[in-house]
Amino acid sequence: MDPITEELFRNAVAALGDEMVLTIYRTAYSGVLKNIMDYSAALCDADGRLVAQGLSLPGHLCSIPVALQAALRHYGDDIAEGDILINNDPYDGGMHLPDIFIFKPLFADGHVIAYAATICHHTDVGGRVPGSNASDSTEIYAEGLRIPPLKLYERGVPNATLFRIIERNVRVPTRVFGDLRSQLAACEIAARGMLDIVARYGAEQVRTLMAATMDYSERLTRHCLAQLPDGEATFTDWIDDDQIDEGVPIPLVCTVRKHGETMEVDWTGSAPQVKGAINNTWSYTAAASFTAVKSVLSINMPNNDGVFRPISVIAPEGTIMHGKLPAACAARGLTGFRAVDCCFGALAKLYPDRVFAASDGGNTGLTIGGYDKDLQPFIYVDFISGAWGGRPWADGLDGNTCMFANMASFSVEVIEAENPLEVLDYEFVPDTGGAGKFRGGIAQRKTWRMLADEGILQVRADRQTHRPYGLKGGGPGAAGRNMMDPGQASEAKLHSKITMTLRRGQVFRHDLPGAGGWGDPLARDLALVAKDLRDGLVTIEGAARDYGVVARGDPPVIDAAATETLRVARRTTRPPLTDVTWQPPSVMAGSTPAFGDVNL
Repeated sequence: MDPITEELFRNAVAALGDEMVLTIYRTAYSGVLKNIMDYSAALCDADGRLVAQGLSLPGHLCSIPVALQAALRHYGDDIAEGDILINNDPYDGGMHLPDIFIFKPLFADGHVIAYAATICHHTDVGGRVPGSNASDSTEIYAEGLRIPPLKLYERGVPNATLFRIIERNVRVPTRVFGDLRSQLAACEIAARGMLDIVARYGAEQVRTLMAATMDYSERLTRHCLAQLPDGEATFTDWIDDDQIDEGVPIPLVCTVRKHGETMEVDWTGSAPQVKGAINNTWSYTAAASFTAVKSVLSINMPNNDGVFRPISVIAPEGTIMHGKLPAACAARGLTGFRAVDCCFGALAKLYPDRVFAASDGGNTGLTIGGYDKDLQPFIYVDFISGAWGGRPWADGLDGNTCMFANMASFSVEVIEAENPLEVLDYEFVPDTGGAGKFRGGIAQRKTWRMLADEGILQVRADRQTHRPYGLKGGGPGAAGRNMMDPGQASEAKLHSKITMTLRRGQVFRHDLPGAGGWGDPLARDLALVAKDLRDGLVTIEGAARDYGVVARGDPPVIDAAATETLRVARRTTRPPLTDVTWQPPSVMAGSTPAFGDVNL
């Protein structure tokens, strides 16, 4: 095949995937899609293999082909023009119930040539709580409407029975159906684009080019893996708890084995599946594994089935990394995000110059839902994330979603316009990024006041007791925290995971964890510390405590001579630096923890 033709085709299908993503962005009804962008779109071949994925979520890297292939197992050759497939069943190809897959077969010469695929996180799919995303459900039957692989349309005719079932089982059917139509629109855009591509190349050559596109990514992946030294490393991280068994840490164990041009990511040793709703599906664990591995490769090859072929993922069934029916999984996002950091920990032992420290732990999921005086429902769904770990070459990113999520920030103005809520602040919290030669990203804070009579507050968060780790002597990020009525007489610290009633006038505050730092904090460039001081990301006290930097005045000015004296003294008295750091030096030395060093 002509390499120029292959390159033109790769770009054509990639652009078509991006056009699908933009279609959802422009036409979606719900904030979780049009503002946060919790969705993905892709093109698959006739066998359900991923050919191109639009610019959206790495968390959906391999979920689309797994869900599509589950549907194809049900229907086999019983696929006709005008059919639309739907699926959200975590135990039949899906991930968690709010994520609804829509697949449209694309035909050429009377045969399926490809599938347009979309997945969207829907505002509500029923169940015991608004938003269908609580972390304290204990079986999937409490989480919402479970849709096995079915035909939403058959030969162009809508499945009226299925539409009625969906309508009667979700709290906000107008929003759900609006978002489903958005998915259908994206699939129609893909159908039109594929017709143009087939007209240009011919159906048989398009099939050949799709296979060549996947083979190209496989060659690049194998080439990049072959450049890395062989080896094996194991890393263990802990989730604080599952909200049901409070205070009982949950181990995640990742072993990476690299040999030649292949790599194995093995989650054997991770905790058995838990009672709370944070159990992963295999596809989500695999997506986390692929995301972590792909991030250390030297070439950014197209995301498709070829990337998956040299990388094997082992996740024993019945564990938190591969739940077994009837395990609850609505809040499985937490475990997936943490799986990326855990896999990074193993990769850091093998390739320390390529891996950054722990992120903020992935996004925090928050939902506030209820009914107004006219019994009309409101549901606000938000995913808050914003700190990367320090990198071997640069600071961690501030105010940027973790790489596995790749979501956007929910506009404060839109939150207040569409929900009975007032956002009191949305800001960085100083001194929360893990100290290091390259510091971790700074934590964010968001505070809401309830304006309705009451509603149900759900929070899926973590890293209050097991903080984001630092690497190569870098310090851990600050712990996350949840507060009710901060600064008032009724102020109360809350658990990391919450399902509770929020009443009119009550104020809820969430602080994300900070991200871990990389490298010796006493080796941090003074110019970088000075910039952080000017920007208000580090305080004068924090600069002295974490970096051995002496600064005075407003605006702060660094005293270079006093700083050198302090740093020399610190180097002689501090504990030895470690490759992985879970606690700051002040705690390891037995001194009183400073702000942000709580709940160790």
